[in-house]
Amino acid sequence: MEGIVLVTGGAGFIGAHVAQALLTAGFRVVVLDDLSGGHRRNVPDGAEFVEGSIVDERLLADLFNRYRFRFVYHLAAYAAEGLSHFIRRFNYVNNVVGSVNLINEAVRHEVECFVFTSSIAVYGAIEPPMHEDQVPHPEDPYGIAKYAVEQDLEAARRMFGLPYVIFRPHNVYGEFQNIADPYRNVVGIFMNQIMKGAPMSVFGDGTQRRAFSYVGDVAPVIAAGAWTPAARNRVFNVGADEPVSVGDLARAVAGAMEAPGHQVIHLPERQEVQFAWADHSRCQEVFGQRTATPLADGLARMAAWVRQEGPRATPPFDAIELDRGLPPSWRALQAPRA
Repeated sequence: MEGIVLVTGGAGFIGAHVAQALLTAGFRVVVLDDLSGGHRRNVPDGAEFVEGSIVDERLLADLFNRYRFRFVYHLAAYAAEGLSHFIRRFNYVNNVVGSVNLINEAVRHEVECFVFTSSIAVYGAIEPPMHEDQVPHPEDPYGIAKYAVEQDLEAARRMFGLPYVIFRPHNVYGEFQNIADPYRNVVGIFMNQIMKGAPMSVFGDGTQRRAFSYVGDVAPVIAAGAWTPAARNRVFNVGADEPVSVGDLARAVAGAMEAPGHQVIHLPERQEVQFAWADHSRCQEVFGQRTATPLADGLARMAAWVRQEGPRATPPFDAIELDRGLPPSWRALQAPRA
């Protein structure tokens, strides 16, 4: 493979794995990340790192002029579905306006393909398994933002001929996940709580069901999107097939962390989609049948990495815009107001 590719969010979780897959494929990789949720050490060796935000139009214009990217992989986002109700402006600025800035530059510079990681959150409460042909009904501002960018990419294709590939990953876990973030990534939250000696916190009764997807199964598919002709201008669900309850997940995480029987506390339930997993037949048709990592194996790999990293402190979050209805456990994490 040849050419220079841009990976936004490449110091973060999935982005770092996608960047590594692209380096392995032979591309020159430029990573853009503001380090709000990622870490510089996650950027794979061989990638060029630029610290900055997709909200910065001038920075993006400079990067596109300097590097003449062949492909753009857009993974930068603040992905917190439940919290997005309370950070609406923050959500739309970072997840919509920033994405539009990238799309504008991709159009101006005639990028060969724009790969976007959307989310299963676009479907809302559609009965699973969710399929790409179903009309999305997102229930939270995060899902709304992701679906808006999907629609904007289709509009850019019709108007300017910008080719795209959209992936809707779901409940991805694995190495490099930000375990200090208390609002998203339940596997990382559980592992961090165990290392701190705190009980694992579950909203409601733990019967919510999700298909938890190991990052090593997801990132190579996303990387292959740009150079797979049959994927152009299409949407793909990508992730695991087998759903598991959050309660069962907590027990599985405790086992992986060698802490069987670790305490679980049940917090008041929050507003969220109860059941969410997806159909992957379209992805398998285009990218081929791939071996899925069993949940126990993926959790063991992540647990080994997490133990090396050690527990992480949760930094105060100062972007809350609305606090009415904010879960008490999240309210306690707010930064003090001046």
